[in-house]
Amino acid sequence: MTAEERVYDEQGDVPLEGYAILAAVFAGGATLFAVAARRRGVRLPDRVPPWDVALLGTATFKAARLLARDRITSFVRAPFTRREEEGTANEVEDAPRGEGVRRAVGELVSCPFCVAAWVAGGLTACYAASPRTARLVSAGLTAVTVADWLQYAWTWTEQSEE
Repeated sequence: MTAEERVYDEQGDVPLEGYAILAAVFAGGATLFAVAARRRGVRLPDRVPPWDVALLGTATFKAARLLARDRITSFVRAPFTRREEEGTANEVEDAPRGEGVRRAVGELVSCPFCVAAWVAGGLTACYAASPRTARLVSAGLTAVTVADWLQYAWTWTEQSEE
């Protein structure tokens, strides 16, 4: 195989090894949770009511936005990203930096869609082990999401009146 045939993308800067490490960490975490839950006798729910799915989904959305875009959580992303631009509603746009694993982590933590899979995994594990705790945490994050929408509605109403 030639060097050109081994290249994944035209720029040659896709951190495939870093992606593989992150995927292994995610899978390892899920496996570790499953083993620990089984040893502790955690019974998985027979079904998850649609309301809980909506609650967990809304909480996942908000937690992912907070982690990937919020100005205050920049300290979490800073080792792996650099500020690209200021957004609206206290959000910022960060870009990954570095190479290899550092770049892969930067791509993960600066993308709310990417972070959402990790947040959903954590909330789902919490829901399996302690549904009441997961519902409480999810309700708090969902309340913040509702408050955000009310803030947008208020701002829109004020702007419409002007």
